[in-house]
Amino acid sequence: MFPHSQTARWWISGQANVILQWHPKFYAKYSGPNSLTAWAQSATTHVMTLYTGYELTPTTEVFADLEDATGSGVGNANGLAGYSNMDSVRLANGVALSKGPYIARFMLRQIVPLTQERTEADRDELHLSTSLPVRRLEFRVGKFDLVDFFDQNTWGSDSHLQFLNWTVDSNGAYDYAADTRGYTDGALIEYDDHWWTVRFAEALMPKTANGQFLDADVARARGENLELEARGKRILHRDGTVRLLSYLNHADMGNYENAIAGFLEHNSPMPDIIATRRQGRHKYGFGLNFEQEITPQVGVFGRLGWSDGRNESFAYTEDDRTVEAGALAPGNSWHRNNDRAGVAFVANGIVAAHQEYLALGGLGFILGDRGLTYGPEKIAESFYTAHLWRGLFGSFDFQHVNDPGYNQVRGPVSVFSVRGHVDF
Repeated sequence: MFPHSQTARWWISGQANVILQWHPKFYAKYSGPNSLTAWAQSATTHVMTLYTGYELTPTTEVFADLEDATGSGVGNANGLAGYSNMDSVRLANGVALSKGPYIARFMLRQIVPLTQERTEADRDELHLSTSLPVRRLEFRVGKFDLVDFFDQNTWGSDSHLQFLNWTVDSNGAYDYAADTRGYTDGALIEYDDHWWTVRFAEALMPKTANGQFLDADVARARGENLELEARGKRILHRDGTVRLLSYLNHADMGNYENAIAGFLEHNSPMPDIIATRRQGRHKYGFGLNFEQEITPQVGVFGRLGWSDGRNESFAYTEDDRTVEAGALAPGNSWHRNNDRAGVAFVANGIVAAHQEYLALGGLGFILGDRGLTYGPEKIAESFYTAHLWRGLFGSFDFQHVNDPGYNQVRGPVSVFSVRGHVDF
């Protein structure tokens, strides 16, 4: 809505995102406490963010963001591994979060130049420098969202102007450290050198799965994240990027096999992952993320994700395997330069022990139909975003989900969305 200075030491901007979703009634042989509601339902979410930043020195920046988010979405964000709305406010252990503004990010960025050679850089709400050393170290410390920096994708990470689904905008098998709202406290170090980057972050895990409070004892609970990024023009002489990701989480996790054994030994009326939690367990996984420009008007992207899945899904979603492919086109071809359209396809899966746990009636933090006839969750999403005026945009989004929550006797379900977005 307003131009932003490229020379001022301070930065102030904001955004508001409003999403209305509706799905019609769909077939469900049975439903449980964590099922996506099978009757027709609509819901609205709102997220408003105020971004502020200040350059203390040419190499030191500080950021503080205030956010307000309301609305849990259709089905209270339950019943889908690839949930349909990235802006939904999840319940924390079945309890709604307090309403009102909160500090989303509060962090310090320190740039350490390792060469005199410099390159131009885009200025935005998380990066204030307009010129950077091509070889440098960067440090960040404070409160932030890990996927502000890890698993980023030009065409598959923006829920404000592009896709809405959780497992389209992020790698579903990346169970990254975060509280219920998606933020954590941590430290990040990044090394940049011309065409490649490596970054590592140590972050706090929640005290419980999908928990609101973080565990500050890093000796027993933490998330370690490592990503290697390579950029170039290897295909068709056009820009492309490949990112390799790994993570290792330590936390007070439950174990699916132990929960099943306890149930079969009649120690509990149903499998209970919470009763098997033990401090010091870990979960690890890997991801591949790519984007490639095909023509000036078309880009393609995709992800692969794998996690070991033995211990419980803890912070993001219940997804142990994921494969994604998509394409996006800007509106230049039809003389609408600020419009964009895209399509993506995702298949999600879980390991055998996780399948059996749900089939025997166990509940995860977002899944639980009290039964399961397993099938991979398959999602197709398409959107069109139209530029209306200055920083104002309107979007239509359609998602079709087969085997929601990995259950072949529920669905398919179609989710229709309209989105209003303003940047200022």
